[in-house]
Amino acid sequence: MSEKLQKILASRGYGSRRQMEQWIEAGRIKVNGQVAGLGDRVDQDADILVDGKPVRRDAAEGTRELLLNKPAGVVCTRRDEQGRPTIFQYLPKIRAGRWISVGRLDINTSGLLLVTNDGELANWLMHPSSELEREYNVRVFGVVDAAMLQRLRKGVDIDGEMMRFKRVTPGGASGSNQWYRVVLKEGKYREVRRLWESQGIQVNRLIRIRFGGIELPRNLKMGKYLELTEDEVTELRPQ
Repeated sequence: MSEKLQKILASRGYGSRRQMEQWIEAGRIKVNGQVAGLGDRVDQDADILVDGKPVRRDAAEGTRELLLNKPAGVVCTRRDEQGRPTIFQYLPKIRAGRWISVGRLDINTSGLLLVTNDGELANWLMHPSSELEREYNVRVFGVVDAAMLQRLRKGVDIDGEMMRFKRVTPGGASGSNQWYRVVLKEGKYREVRRLWESQGIQVNRLIRIRFGGIELPRNLKMGKYLELTEDEVTELRPQ
């Protein structure tokens, strides 16, 4: 049975469907000796080349999922023009496909980052329809009152886009700094920081501690990773 080319490539760990569509449009993919076009459907046993290199038919059998405790000061891009360290320097070598980060944490944010070589799973986890919660510990500087917290829960218009915390609860004070625990339903670009900054509050520490039902283990050192269990991966997949 034939399937869309971008779906096959994603399932074999080359990236999300959207990214594969971009590769197809750029002419980087050939199928049975011909440059592929967007919308092409192919059989599972077709000869597919990515940048001239054959795609393994069994790549999907080797899917893996990791949880990385990302350090601050590390970027989530595969390469960095400024020479800063990337998350891929902390990951093991992989035989099938390549590592895909499930969303991104900005350079100053640390904590839980999921990584997989299953493009379909990565696409699902990053899609708003998955409605998977993201939970963070955040340390802020500034005066926070009840009215401000209510606004952050109700929603704030930021550059024409409504953003809100599903939950925001105090987590303790430290001098002029205060800790809060916040929960989001989506992972919009710098959403936690932008929400606090919209209220004139400075974020000086941000740690992701949960993605869906997966929590950051307390004993996992910064820069280290662990393999997710089969039960944890099953919980992440669409039901």
